[in-house]
Amino acid sequence: MPDSPHSAVVSQLRAAGCVFAEDEADLLLAAAATPAELESLVERRAAGLPLEHLLGWAEFHGLRVAVRPGVFVPRRRTGFLVDVAVALAPPDPVVLDLCCGSGALAAAFAAAVRPRELHAADVEPAAVACARVNLPGAHVHEGDLYDALPPSLDGRVDVLMANVPYVPSDAVATMPPEARLHEPRVALDGGTDGLDLARRVAAGAPRRLAPGGTLLVESSERQAPLLGEIFTAAGLTPRIHDSGELGATVVIGTAPLT
Repeated sequence: MPDSPHSAVVSQLRAAGCVFAEDEADLLLAAAATPAELESLVERRAAGLPLEHLLGWAEFHGLRVAVRPGVFVPRRRTGFLVDVAVALAPPDPVVLDLCCGSGALAAAFAAAVRPRELHAADVEPAAVACARVNLPGAHVHEGDLYDALPPSLDGRVDVLMANVPYVPSDAVATMPPEARLHEPRVALDGGTDGLDLARRVAAGAPRRLAPGGTLLVESSERQAPLLGEIFTAAGLTPRIHDSGELGATVVIGTAPLT
């Protein structure tokens, strides 16, 4: 008796090393309108293309977030940053998602807390286009970090989320092929110690944060103490939050009240 389409897809994905072959087979079968389209999707997935790029969306913090080829795929662990941001947010906040990628963090935050203003920014045109799909009605800016932002945001941001790249340059080559071959290098490479972008974000944050506003940056557990020192040098009061369940670390920097 010949294999069912599901069994055949699972076998192909398993042979290609896909750990969650059964779940991925379900998603690819649901996405394909024809047998030919299914064959193409399975072949590209087996060749190493990210599942999310093939489907056109990623699941993040309970949402389906549009993700296009060439755009960073939001990681499940980064949902912890959103949880911490929501817990710390004042009522009616002005929110900025810096290095926004697909805009997943901003979308998840806005689903939990309605912001007075929602801004997002990224240097990659493909990411900006994707974020504009995921953040209808928000202000999505293109440019290098704070250079992308209007001066009217200075001193007004209550919550600044920045999922900056934090992989050390020498470690990028050890990342899974899905990431290092199909996501933009600028979204992965954090420089020699992984904290180059975090330094720039911290240095510019006090000018943009409202009194008592909060900067939140994801890092590795090993990097967190140094990142806390970077926040202190920038004039922010640091705290470190960890989630053992998600394997996530978030460093928080709070601006002075006056």
